[in-house]
Amino acid sequence: MCADMVGVQWTDDSGRAHNSTVILEDISASGACLQLDSPIALGTPIEIEYRKGRLEGSVCYCFFREIGYWVGVVFAGKTRWSSRDFRPRHLLDLKKLLAKPKARPAGRKSAQ
Repeated sequence: MCADMVGVQWTDDSGRAHNSTVILEDISASGACLQLDSPIALGTPIEIEYRKGRLEGSVCYCFFREIGYWVGVVFAGKTRWSSRDFRPRHLLDLKKLLAKPKARPAGRKSAQ
């Protein structure tokens, strides 16, 4: 899970081009979840632009929940996300979360 702002571009069924800044809710090597103000049709090609590059894919789900539309994007062909290329500002690192806490040095008491 993460949270960051990214740019997206797509063309709707009527041929109208859209360019918007949206919330990146989640990202993996093969896809992403975006939060938008408007829906996007399933199968629509979409480009996600971030600080140093872009990812291409297509819409695989779209539904409304409380404050906006949640849009799933499956990346196209050989397009893959890597944290080396783009690391969202608020990326939840499950490995760090599940890691054992470091032991306290002997003789130190915890604050109570």
